[in-house]
This record gives sequence, structure tokens and C-alpha cells, in this order.
Amino acid sequence: MNLTETQISSEPIYDGTFVTIARDKVRLPNGNEGQRVVIRHPGAACILAETDDGRIVFVRQWRYALGQPLLELPAGKLDAGEDPAACALRELSEETPYAAEGAELVATFFTAPGFCDEKMYLYRAVNVSKTSTLQPDQDEFVETVLLTREEAAAAVRNNEIQDGKTLIGLQHWLLSQAV
Repeated sequence: MNLTETQISSEPIYDGTFVTIARDKVRLPNGNEGQRVVIRHPGAACILAETDDGRIVFVRQWRYALGQPLLELPAGKLDAGEDPAACALRELSEETPYAAEGAELVATFFTAPGFCDEKMYLYRAVNVSKTSTLQPDQDEFVETVLLTREEAAAAVRNNEIQDGKTLIGLQHWLLSQAV
């Protein structure tokens, strides 16, 4: 079955510092025309960092669009031409007192494919240590939170963790621990 939608035209709605929004006219698989509003995003990376004592490094930060703080894995958008692994390591070091020697790719996924092309790269930190001297961006206010496997699983069950990338990262971590 052909599911392809083909762009006929595109009307810019917003051109921001790192996202653009367009209203596209598309040809649907049945030959009819439709409209799609699309957010173009440069991509992002997140990192699952486990300390020597088996705790995962989270950040709690205010999410304006939601009007509440969320408990999340450290993450951030890719800069132009930036390697996703370098982005993940940078975000860990900027947002928390922790750093890692390397990062191993665990998974890639799309965050909101119904209207956005953002691709997220999930990494697992290698050799985590409390050695970072970097600081968060000027407009970023974060609190570092460390949770054990049991505490993280309970936070998921209790709906204390509601962020998609974090739920995906924890799923990989908790399943790998159970094997």
C-alpha cells in the first residue's frame, strides 16, 4: 500500500532561532490534497548516566509550555553540524556536576512525528564521574536528582516521570538490568 504524501507547496509561518514552522499543501495517496503544519527541528540528544553507586542522573527543570517542572534525563538540541554523542556529553556536563568519558548510542526515535521532524538520539554514558565544571545556559535553571533503579521504577509507576525521552531511556535501562 502506498502511504506517501508529496509536498505540493510550503508556506512559512514562523522562522525562529532553532525551529521553523510551515503550512504545507500535500498530495495524499488517494490523489486528493490536504494540509499539514510541520515544525522543523535540528534534532536533539539525551543521555542516560549511571553513577558508580548505581543511581541515574536526572535533571528537574521548569517546562514553560506545561506550566510545571519535569524530571528528565539531561538533553539538548543539536547545534549545526554537531555530533549527537558530543551533544549528549555536553548536556550532561552543562546541566549536572557529572561528566562521562564517552557515550554509546542506545536508540534513536522521533519525539512527535505527527507534526514535528525532531529526531532524538539516546545515549548511555560511559565512565561517569562527578567532575564537570561546566554551567547551564543562561536561560536554563536545573536541579540534579539522583535515583536508584527502584526509585526510578517507582517514579515511573507513580507518574512522577512524564517526559517521553526519559521514559524511553529508563525502559532501556530497566530492561537491560532485568536480563
